[in-house]
Amino acid sequence: MNPILEQFADIRVLRYEVPGFDKLSLNEKLLVYHLAQAADAGRDILWDQNYKYNLLVRDIIERILLGQQHKGKVDENLLTYAKRLWVANGVHHHYSNDKFKPDFSQEQFDEWYGEYIAPQVAPAPCDPYWSPLNFGTRDSILETHAYSSEGAYMSEDIKALMDDILFNPDFDAKKVSLADGVDLIKASAVNFYEGVTQQEVESYYKDTTDKHPLNSTLVKTEDGIVEDVWSLSGRYAEEINRVVSHLQMAREYALTDKQRETIDLLISFYCDGNNTTFDEMNKVWVADSNLKVDFINGFIEVYDDPMGIKATWESVVELRDEEKTKHVATVAENAQWFEDRSPVAPEYKKRNVKGVSMNIVNVAMLGGACYPTTPIGINLPNADWIREQYGSKSVALANIEGAYHEASQSSGVLDEFAYTPEECERARKYGSEADDLHTQLHECLGHGSGQMKDGITLDALKAYGSTIEETRADLYALYFMADEKIVELGLLPNLDAAWAHYDSYMRSGLLVQLSRLELGTNIEESHMRNRHLIAAWALEHCEGAAEMIVRDGKHYIHINDYLKMREVFGMLLKEIQRIKSEGDFEAARNMVETYGVKVDLNLHREIKERYDALGVAPFSCFVNPKYELLRNLSGEVVDVRIVPESDFTTQMLAYREK
Repeated sequence: MNPILEQFADIRVLRYEVPGFDKLSLNEKLLVYHLAQAADAGRDILWDQNYKYNLLVRDIIERILLGQQHKGKVDENLLTYAKRLWVANGVHHHYSNDKFKPDFSQEQFDEWYGEYIAPQVAPAPCDPYWSPLNFGTRDSILETHAYSSEGAYMSEDIKALMDDILFNPDFDAKKVSLADGVDLIKASAVNFYEGVTQQEVESYYKDTTDKHPLNSTLVKTEDGIVEDVWSLSGRYAEEINRVVSHLQMAREYALTDKQRETIDLLISFYCDGNNTTFDEMNKVWVADSNLKVDFINGFIEVYDDPMGIKATWESVVELRDEEKTKHVATVAENAQWFEDRSPVAPEYKKRNVKGVSMNIVNVAMLGGACYPTTPIGINLPNADWIREQYGSKSVALANIEGAYHEASQSSGVLDEFAYTPEECERARKYGSEADDLHTQLHECLGHGSGQMKDGITLDALKAYGSTIEETRADLYALYFMADEKIVELGLLPNLDAAWAHYDSYMRSGLLVQLSRLELGTNIEESHMRNRHLIAAWALEHCEGAAEMIVRDGKHYIHINDYLKMREVFGMLLKEIQRIKSEGDFEAARNMVETYGVKVDLNLHREIKERYDALGVAPFSCFVNPKYELLRNLSGEVVDVRIVPESDFTTQMLAYREK
């Protein structure tokens, strides 16, 4: 099945299959079904976390779109803008963090707004979800978006607000700013903080006792700074209640007692918002590592907080691929061997690697920050002390990686940016296999490696923490995938496969990924920064082992000595681990700002022109499958069926019902 459904703007829409679902028992299928419903239920939490007006913008744009559909004539520029909103879960680009502008004019929007939004009629025949309950007066449209800045815009002119959001490029221009030397909170549009400065946040969380750094909105009131906790009794209560109701149904089909305990603890966390409860849940979840059906659900990653404190909501439901997992089990089994031979300083190595597991899984449902764009690998929990004392779980998302690989086969990117035909041949022969192994080593060994100095946490690196952590995990993978031990374990057929990945990594870090940036902008996203940092630092310190070559006016990267490059990656890994272990903020800032941020304008222009000429969208997103319960004449559920989703717009508009 061709994974590509459509392409618009800078996005390709892909679909993924769910291998193995049909072979599950009814109990396992029902577990998947209810966990999938829970993954859907928290969607609006993420939208509001990303920006306080996202839900308002989405509602108005969808109302206009539904009205145009009812009349049988949809404006293509409006539809494209709606799709970009859905991909990004808001008005800011999911990767660059810049606010994207619509291709329709303000005059067109004025006309649509006057036709579909301004009239106070309810219910409107064009939209079955338009009801008097949430659209009775001019301001009441905002009542469905109750989380926005203490209701501060309830009395504002909605149209003027929409004009600013859509057409004023300086109004809340960047979702997450990591720029050096600015107040990161004031410069970022994310909705984790209200009325506080960066200095006030740092002071408040200097002592985290009895506080909720992971799952609250920090609000400055007349009485001081308070936390609006995300829980059943606090912010996002309605959405959390829906998540909890589906988790309660899922627990009835849990595969083990520990999985049932995990779900119960997660529900308790949603009820009380206590981070200690979440930690207890993670301990139990980590210990239950051999599940056919597993899941992630909660406030997990801090990439979208410029302070690296607050976590966005996400969920993944996954099925273990038994055969592929058997193949890579040796990665986890040999974790101590790799750790002992890591090039980092002895005092920052783990002396006793615990609870490391690696599963190859097929995604059954994506939600929140993992949808519709998604990672290809995950390692959790994020708390270093839990990793050190109890272990971690790592998963590689096989069906997601497979869809990406299949979609890339005819793109032409490799032929355009590889320096020699030999590089192309080696990449086609080993590229997919080597990429998969990099993900496995990154998630299982990279994130699970290393030892923190007593009293140091990742928070010490502030805005640079996420980039340093991703750099560390990538370097661990790069260094060890070129070890003879990898071939001995049967994880790669030979070191040529590792060299194919070295070519790809340097090519992507310094050249190809620049196609994702708006011309003239710096790199903001943590994963892009990490890749550019590694490639740029390695190129500068490799003493000719790799070089930037210009041929016929085009830039290429060519590696002359792969073994030397491995040594260079090891040197950088040693320093990056030291920075993390010691919480060396100044070194982290210098490393990231020097090698991970700046882009040469002329090179950037060249790469974008070469990439654009291929006609390939640089980003991809996914549609989720739909699950249907099949019942007999007595109403008893006898099976669960997957119905593939064939249309991105249809799926997104269907979420208005949930």
